Amino acid sequence: MSLIPDDVIEQVREAADLVGIIGEHVELKRSGSDYRGPCPFHGGAHRNFAVIPKKGMFYCFVCHEAGDVFTFFMKRLGMDYPTAVREVARRVGITIPERGPAGPDPHEPLYNAVATAADWFARQLRESPEADVARQYLGSRGLELETVLPLGLGYAPTGKAFPDAMKSLGLRDEVLLEAGLVVKREDATLAPRFRGRLLFPIHDPRARIVGFGGRILGAGEPKYLNSPDTVIFHKGRLLYNLHAAKHAMRKAERAILVEGYFDVLRLSLAGIEEVVAPLGTGLTSDQAQLVQRHAAHVILLYDSDEAGLRATFRAADELLRERLRVSVATLPPGEDPDTLVQRRGAAGLEAILKDAVDVFERKLQILDRKGLFGTLAGRRRALDRLLPTIRAAADPITRELYTSRAAEVAGVRKDVLEREVVTAGGGRREAGETPPPASPLPSPALPASAEKALLLLLLEGEPWRSRVRDAIDAEEFEFVPYREVFEAIADDAVLSLSETSARAYEQLRDEGLGDRDPNSLYERAVNWIEARRLERQLEQLDRRLPFESPDGQASLIAEKRRVFDELRKRYPRYKIAMRRRGAPGT
Repeated sequence: MSLIPDDVIEQVREAADLVGIIGEHVELKRSGSDYRGPCPFHGGAHRNFAVIPKKGMFYCFVCHEAGDVFTFFMKRLGMDYPTAVREVARRVGITIPERGPAGPDPHEPLYNAVATAADWFARQLRESPEADVARQYLGSRGLELETVLPLGLGYAPTGKAFPDAMKSLGLRDEVLLEAGLVVKREDATLAPRFRGRLLFPIHDPRARIVGFGGRILGAGEPKYLNSPDTVIFHKGRLLYNLHAAKHAMRKAERAILVEGYFDVLRLSLAGIEEVVAPLGTGLTSDQAQLVQRHAAHVILLYDSDEAGLRATFRAADELLRERLRVSVATLPPGEDPDTLVQRRGAAGLEAILKDAVDVFERKLQILDRKGLFGTLAGRRRALDRLLPTIRAAADPITRELYTSRAAEVAGVRKDVLEREVVTAGGGRREAGETPPPASPLPSPALPASAEKALLLLLLEGEPWRSRVRDAIDAEEFEFVPYREVFEAIADDAVLSLSETSARAYEQLRDEGLGDRDPNSLYERAVNWIEARRLERQLEQLDRRLPFESPDGQASLIAEKRRVFDELRKRYPRYKIAMRRRGAPGT
């Protein structure tokens, strides 16, 4: 059996007349926007079986069989997946290209194991007495069980019920382990990965369930737990709900990006279906590319607190690199998409989406509110925060508009700012590069050691945590993994770190302060960071000098002398020996 390309599968799925195909086996009658009929799986005369064309799925409210057009043929006629795709393709007149004999999909046992687990978890949510805690939790959030069951939610009980059930269904331990459904303990026994959690099934672009996101019910950490990366599940390459949202994204010509599973759930149930979310981590370039395939405009609908804003702008930069148009919708204080739709409904959210502004304008609003454009030093800091977004804009017209707007607001010449834009990002290292060694901390003679010192202090807890957070912003960390660690500790979100940043975090936590004096360490590190700000001011003044009039040059030289003197006063050893230009004016 040859493999069928994903894009062809999507073409077949979109071309299929779901109502017509299922109507050959079931007598369907229209009911609002859906169709109802007797269930072909469990029988009976009542119209408990629903075909939902808008979502491309069917669902029985009695036996809970569910799926798409391919699943229907598989469950009704006993076909395997490729045969079902070919049968639907034949009916809609699409030719399946052959890739040559590749044999059966070697990962089919994993897909089967996850699908079997999803069915079992869903049955627990419906029927298990232990799952009453999950049913009550859903009710407390205003979600009826019958409303969420068609979306495949499930419950993972505590104890050994899950592995015992999978064994009785003929699934081998090795397959369960490889699929990330169980974990191996130190004594080599196997335990369920998910215990006491409400589960959200995660689908791949073919609409196959490949993993789960689980919310703890009651005490315990982490609050959310995802399946581990496997050969069929990569959390940085998938988006929650994309399999269902992509058709709506194309129709609406926009995608709405939210932070969590419940935000997606609430918006979808309210009829706003072009909504997706990353899987508990910051948006990745792979995820941005997934969005770009289905929509040209993205509205970011994250929380409006400090942590939410940081996540918003990080996600925006990834999307801008894919030439997407990016807007930011601002929620009222204390609201998230879930609570807002509960209180105001879809109409209330649509009003907020209508008022969404371009991400660059939103950044300008925040910087202006902080008063950064009122002083020369503030303008420099504001530009430092705007430059990453300008550089991220891969679309040349968008970059030109951003550059012009920043020059106008900050009061700098556009040509000067353009040269700054093409400068290599201030020497920032990118995630994935080798972090500085975790050897005992030297005197902060390098930027990375000052950043490291501040993180070691941050890990000591209060009062150092508050002192460090008050002294430095995340944007001032040049080493990207350290910047991510700073943000994660500040936001109590360490479990969301990327692999590289998580390694850096573990190294820092293992090292600790040792016998080093925290007061001395803090003073030296903060001095270094503040001195680095002044160094950047000097570099900016140097770049402006050749383009000024004689009077302007004299003014800049005077400003350089003032900044240089302050730099030398704050930290006499800061790069003075390495500076090539010497004292200003010499």
